[in-house]
Amino acid sequence: MMSPISFLRANIARVLGDRSGNFAMMTAILMPVAIGAAGLAVDVSNMMLSQRQLQEASDSAALAAASALVAEKVDVNGAKELAKNFVIGQMSNYIDDSDTIAALKDAMSVVVTETASGSGGKTYKVEVKTAYNMDNSALMRILGKESTEIGSLSETQSSTENTVTKSSLSMYLVLDRSGSMAEDTTTSHTYTESYNCGSKKNPKTCDRTVTDYYTKIEALKLAVSSLLTQLNTADPNLQYVRTGSVSYNDQMQSALNLAWGTSAVSTYVNALTAIGGTDSSDAFKMAYSKLIDQAENTAHLNKNGLTPDKYIVFMTDGNNNYTSADTETKNWCDLARDKNITVYTVAFMAPDRGKALLSYCATSSSTYFAAENMASLVAAFKIIGSSAAKQSIRLTQ
Repeated sequence: MMSPISFLRANIARVLGDRSGNFAMMTAILMPVAIGAAGLAVDVSNMMLSQRQLQEASDSAALAAASALVAEKVDVNGAKELAKNFVIGQMSNYIDDSDTIAALKDAMSVVVTETASGSGGKTYKVEVKTAYNMDNSALMRILGKESTEIGSLSETQSSTENTVTKSSLSMYLVLDRSGSMAEDTTTSHTYTESYNCGSKKNPKTCDRTVTDYYTKIEALKLAVSSLLTQLNTADPNLQYVRTGSVSYNDQMQSALNLAWGTSAVSTYVNALTAIGGTDSSDAFKMAYSKLIDQAENTAHLNKNGLTPDKYIVFMTDGNNNYTSADTETKNWCDLARDKNITVYTVAFMAPDRGKALLSYCATSSSTYFAAENMASLVAAFKIIGSSAAKQSIRLTQ
């Protein structure tokens, strides 16, 4: 049986060879153009999506490797392997063909450069270069263009500094727990489930592996854990770091007071459920009020003799129910900026208006993160924790 592509080629050749009349002539002239235009439109769309997916994967891989290096969880070779596995794991969500995945891994280049820094720590540069060939649509293959190369380049620079005893910090998390946070992400995981595999008379328990997708609220909990890990690493004796948190849906939920260490925030976040609408204004106001309270400075002065750096981490996955809530939230963001509070914002798979609000509230473009998948969310929170702990991880390309 003739393949679809061979069939199309044969018919195009027949039409091109037909000399009978103006219609056939015009068809012969215009058909290649029409086919090429249609094929180009499909392939440009696929190429842009694939490019974004690969760039996000390599960005996240470079950041994860840099974070692991400054936390001394891996050596240079371990960081390279971590970055490669990170990209492959992420891209396996989008590419089903095992040969393409294997080719991607073989073509991937991870370069880690380590140098001593003036502060007595170390500086790392991590470069992740990736590429693979994306199969073109059938229309483009007819015209002889079988595939298009998709590539990405990501670089991070990170450093460890002996600065924990020179500064202290207070950080307050403002987290979205609205109903949309119950939606699935694109990241899957497996777990073991027990079930009755016997009969009513002779019950028997068996185990099976189940594949499921992380919800957004589950992804948030893992992301916050990665942030808190960075703070715990920087302050194992609970001398310099104070944290607190508040969540919100269509109204502010109960707020957690600032306290030494991170255990209270961890417990608070892990108990969050997703329900309701969205209004960030009162929750952001609460974070601002907690941080500017003079009692917060006094707590640090009494414990370590220092005036703390202050941070708000503001996250949402949606739009506020009313634009008035955007306006009020922006007013509190302006006040935080006036008080030299650094505001990190994370838009997690958020629509345009939500992104615009968080972009406005961020202290600078470097403290705004648009996370389009779970891996990017976890990486963003890890960067925030590392940066606040004076480990200064940043994406340089």
